Parts: sequence; structure tokens; C-alpha cells
Amino acid sequence: MRRLLVSAVVLALCCGSLVQAQTLRWASQGDPQTMDPHSQNESMTNMVNGQVYERLTNRDRHLNIVPGLATEWSQVSPLLWRFKLRPGVKFHEGQSFTADDVVFSVQRAKEASSQLAVYANAVGVPRKVDELTVEFQLNTFNPIFLQHIDLLWMMSKPWAEAHKVLRPLDFKNKEESYTSLNANGTGPFRLVSRQPGIKTQFKRFPGWWGKFEGNVQEVVFSPIANDATRLAALVSGEIDFVLDPAPRDVPRLRNTSGVKIVDGPENRLIFIGMDQARDKLLHGQAPGDKNPFKDIRVRRALYQAVDVEAMRVKLMNGLSIPTGGLTPSAVAAFGDAALDARYPFDVAAARKLMAEAGYANGFEVMLDCPNNRYVNDEEICQALAAMWAQLKIKVRVSAMPRVTFFPKLEKLDSSLFLYGWGGAITDAESILTPVYRNRGERGVGAYNYGNVHNDKFDALAAQSSTEPDPKKREQLIKAALQEYKEQFHVLPLHRQMIPWAARSNINVVHRADNWFELSWVQIGR
Repeated sequence: MRRLLVSAVVLALCCGSLVQAQTLRWASQGDPQTMDPHSQNESMTNMVNGQVYERLTNRDRHLNIVPGLATEWSQVSPLLWRFKLRPGVKFHEGQSFTADDVVFSVQRAKEASSQLAVYANAVGVPRKVDELTVEFQLNTFNPIFLQHIDLLWMMSKPWAEAHKVLRPLDFKNKEESYTSLNANGTGPFRLVSRQPGIKTQFKRFPGWWGKFEGNVQEVVFSPIANDATRLAALVSGEIDFVLDPAPRDVPRLRNTSGVKIVDGPENRLIFIGMDQARDKLLHGQAPGDKNPFKDIRVRRALYQAVDVEAMRVKLMNGLSIPTGGLTPSAVAAFGDAALDARYPFDVAAARKLMAEAGYANGFEVMLDCPNNRYVNDEEICQALAAMWAQLKIKVRVSAMPRVTFFPKLEKLDSSLFLYGWGGAITDAESILTPVYRNRGERGVGAYNYGNVHNDKFDALAAQSSTEPDPKKREQLIKAALQEYKEQFHVLPLHRQMIPWAARSNINVVHRADNWFELSWVQIGR
């Protein structure tokens, strides 16, 4: 009897250990902004929501587009696409996934409060053919239609109606709705609880249509803002995975027992944006009460006073690729070395430009910067402030969490700011239309937070968005990028290298869009 009791205790301990081993505890410096999948187009928010919600298409380990909630698709004509939906798919709360949900989701993503509007509008008008067939009618040719479809999350229409969330919540104006803290998708994990800034919990959805490649049963995500605290939690085994270890800690982590580094380049450009619309600085002071950033000589001076190589070596610990390019990936510029090359680092030339522009004694300005979004974001801003001090520019760095930073930019409440753009798409369209084009309707230029207005560039970029001939489109894109580069409308710094840190028994798949796919995670003993 005693032997049976001992065996039962051992079995219980083993089973308890097994369950514990299949609980993934991970952390990042920042927190998702909202559980509304159409409200905020921010990578961390998309990634976390992307464990719950799904799209018609999906991305494999190499970022190739593969079937998702749609099993197949075809381009019926240049302006018409048809999708066959996967049968038998259920939302986490039991609703069946149908064509009605697709039409509703795409239309919801077009709302003014959606940061996905530019992509939703680019795929045309969705139309239900039958319960498992949807067509998209376009007004103009879209050369990257499938890339745009791959950015649109599918929601349950009945669920949205029941909870009165027919449009995305207006995050920048601090609107709250049922989707702030709740979610109902078709994905591999369902949301269990959401405590903003504290903890977000998920459980595996047993009714998922897909195949789990990993063995994770439960997920606990905790934002840990402090780099040292995040690192200590990993080394001690309190957490299993860190999405964003500080670059300065990576060399030590590579030699720490029980921990490993998984790294690679990310499709993300880090750059400086400037308000080029207002006649005077919103946050600063300059001679003549002017806005210096309207002068190309000042913009170029700031560019040439930045020592990106010193930043790469001393600040980023080699985990950055300095560039003069304006796209998240060099692929987007068709490998054109001239478009990717930087103008020379030359402080003397920069000072001369400042004097010619009437700012020999500099000016004062506030530099807005997130402190929990990009690799070393606040530290980059501090380094830039020191470099620009050589031009007698007094820069006050205002660092803040992403939850405050992004709404501030959405309101165009900034004179100078650090920003990043990237993701799974390597085509130039991914940044030309939403970030660089003149601000307009249907999401065009929605992320042009410097309110840059360049009609020559805008016309070239707009034409490239609808040009069916690949060679003609390549020339349009190159001409557009060259125009934007020559005007110094933004100041490119580098493309990020992304290191992940994990316990030795945690096997993960590192993707170039910095996407942490939970269904692929394998926890060993």
C-alpha cells in the first residue's frame, strides 16, 4: 500500500512537472497596446493579437505567404480576386467562421479609427459569393494585393455585434471598449486574462484547425521595462524567453549557463522624423521664431552630424546595420547600392550648412522617443542629442512608453522624433504609401507624422502602387526613393539586428519580422 502511495506521489510530481514545463513564461520591455486587432498597427501588438486572431493568408518560417483561413485563392482578372475559405473553422467562443465575417472584418478595418485602413482600402471591396467564398473587387490594379490581405485580421461579426464593437476603438483618444481587454479569434491560443502593464495569459485552443508544431499549453506574458530586471529573471529561470535583451548584455548571455541567444537581421528601418509643415516649432525655440526643419540645409546638417558607425559599435554592440536607405529591407530598393548608401559623416560640412541656413548658433528642440519599443531606443536618442550638440542644437530628449508615444505621434504632436518601420513585407509599397506619402484619404500617409508634403515624390509613389508592369514599377519606386532621399525628409539610421534570449530548453523560430510564434515553441526537459 505504501509503495502504491509513493508511486502515486511520484506520478503526481512528474505530471505536475510536465504541465509546468508546458507553460511558457516570457517577457518584453513593452506591453501590447490593445486587444482590438484593427485599432493599432504596432508590431508587438500585432504579434500578441496574432496568437488569437488569424488572417486569410499566413506566413511560414521564411515569410512566404501560405494558406491560412483561406485554403486557396485566384486572380480571376486584374481587378478581381477570389478566396475559398477553410470549412469547419470555429472562433474561440463557438461561432462558425464564414464569408460574412470576412466582409465585416475588412470593412471594419477601413474605419477611420483603424490603423490598418490603408491596407484594407488597398484590397478593394469584399463581397460574399457563398458561405465559404469571398471576392475582392478592386478599382485599380494592386501589385502586392496578397501582401495587403496578409495584414487584415478576421473577427466574428456576431461577436462584434453582441459586444457593440462594430468599429475599432480610437486608441489615440484613449477610448475603451470591450475589445480593450477581450478577444475572440480562430487562432491557436485563446485569451484568458488581460491586465495591462502587468500580465496577459493565454491557453491553447483545442479546437484550432491548424497543427501545433510546439508543445506549449499555457502562456504567461509579463512586460518588464528594466533591462537588468528582465535579464535577471531569465538567468534565474523565473521566465523562459526574452524578446528584447539589451545589446550590451548579449555577449554575456552567450556565455551564461542555461541560456542561449537566437539572433538575426530584422526587416526594420530606424529613422528620425521631423515636422516639416508648421512655420514654427511646436516643441522648441529657434531664431526668428521659425521651424528649422523646413530648411533642407538643416535636415542635411543633422544627417551629416550623425556618426552611425560609432553608434553601431559603441551603443548597439554591432547589432545594427547602418544605412542611408529608406526601406525596411534593401530588397525593396532592388539591390540598388546608391539608394542604400549614406551621405558622408562630416561635422564640418554640417556646421557650414547650419550657418548658411541662419542657425550658426543652433536652436532648441524636443526629441520625442519611445523607451520600450525599439532596440536601445532611448539610448539612441541620447546619443543623437550629444552628436547634434556639436551643431549647437540643444536637444531635450523626452522618452516615454510606447503606449504614450504612439498616440502623441498620431496627433502630430511632435517636432522631432525617433521612429521605426518594418514587418514581413519587403516590397517598398509597405513604407511608401503609409509612411512617406502626403497625408490624404483612405489611410494614405497616415503614418507621415512629420506631415511631409512632396508632390513630385507623391506622384511617383502613387503611380508605383498601381503599375502592373514590373520593370516600369521598379523605375518608379527607385525614382520616388531617390527624390525622398535627396530632400532629407527623414534621417535613416540603421536596420535592426534582433537578438532573442531563451532558456536552453526553449526552442524557438526566429523570423526576420521579429515575430514570436507561440504555436512553434518547443519546451524541452
